[in-house]
Amino acid sequence: MSNSIWVTGLGAVSAFGIGREALWSGLTAGRSGIGPISLYDASPYAARIAGEVSSYIPGDHFGRKTLRRLGRFAQFGILATAEALAHSGIDSATVPPGRVATIVGSGIGDFEMVENQILLMKKRGPGKVNPFTVPRVITNMASANIAIEHGFTGPSFGTSSACATGAHAIAMSMLMLRAGIVDVAIAGGAEACISPAVVEAYCALRALSTREVAPEQASRPFDRDRDGFVIAEGAGILILEREEHARRRNASPLAELAGFGMSCDAHHITASPQDGKIAAQAMTLALEDARLGPEDIHYVNAHGTSTQLNDSAETAALKVAFGSRAGSIPVSSTKSMTGHTLGAAGALEAVVSIMAIRNGILPPTINLEHPDPACDLDYVPGTAREAKVGAGMSNSFGFGGQNCVLVMKGL
Repeated sequence: MSNSIWVTGLGAVSAFGIGREALWSGLTAGRSGIGPISLYDASPYAARIAGEVSSYIPGDHFGRKTLRRLGRFAQFGILATAEALAHSGIDSATVPPGRVATIVGSGIGDFEMVENQILLMKKRGPGKVNPFTVPRVITNMASANIAIEHGFTGPSFGTSSACATGAHAIAMSMLMLRAGIVDVAIAGGAEACISPAVVEAYCALRALSTREVAPEQASRPFDRDRDGFVIAEGAGILILEREEHARRRNASPLAELAGFGMSCDAHHITASPQDGKIAAQAMTLALEDARLGPEDIHYVNAHGTSTQLNDSAETAALKVAFGSRAGSIPVSSTKSMTGHTLGAAGALEAVVSIMAIRNGILPPTINLEHPDPACDLDYVPGTAREAKVGAGMSNSFGFGGQNCVLVMKGL
């Protein structure tokens, strides 16, 4: 019996709008989805740009009563899941509901609700807090509301491991599928983190770009002049199935999710060690799990945040993991266009990696105009590139030293 895990559906919400095709067309055109913050008045703050979901109006997708209980991140998770399920042909009528897992993580949850309720309580006193605060805020609520929406009664929880959250959700789903606990998994991440306190907190860490004059040029992974990441929102969802289950229902696979690797730097709460050895450990474990060698990887979707420490550390990690071949593997950071979606990033970039395999096109790293001497790999600068991709890798690294790497293959 095969233990292969097939990807049969993809869904996305990003700075380019709702849907995987909007994401893909934006990326392959080398466009930036970054712009001035419109969700609140950002003028008093140091960072005033973000990757907001373009033209998103919640009332166009959800009723007023529903929106009272749904945080923005959960909304994005639900929308991306609906697209992915339609793509796969899965619903509660085609698979026993108890055999479907819903594992969708978030790094922050609905932090805007926390901010608003604290301000309300300070202004009006006790007894005025919104009764939906807790069920909107907690990070498992994207996963829970997706399960409720579709009636799936299998395991449901949310991972939370900073910027590795979405990738960890996918890895955990793979483990359950391989163990035969479920036949199908809805896996990914959702984030809506553009609020005054969150943005200001990242500014206090000196992690965000403050390049507001030309927002589309602010995210500059691997560039000498990078000054921080651009915060963004969105969601990425994969429908994963055991191969035998997908075959029974005559599903058309998009790719095989072939392996994963995880590690912890055990080094620092925010900074990556510059030798890259522990991140490389996760890459090597992912290759071993996929039963592939460095020579089999034709594309790497980098974590590539546009921060000084991350980009040089990831470059070092790629050199450790791939050795002499590191310089000949195309590597790109799509955060240069989408911004950094934190807990959704690993899942959104897994979607992108699979689409690169499917379409034979590598999305570029834009704004790479003055390469950093410490970042000297092939980062697909400027424009998309046609290439045959038999297998790809997606890297996700988070605060606390959380590393999760996914490997996918074409079928």
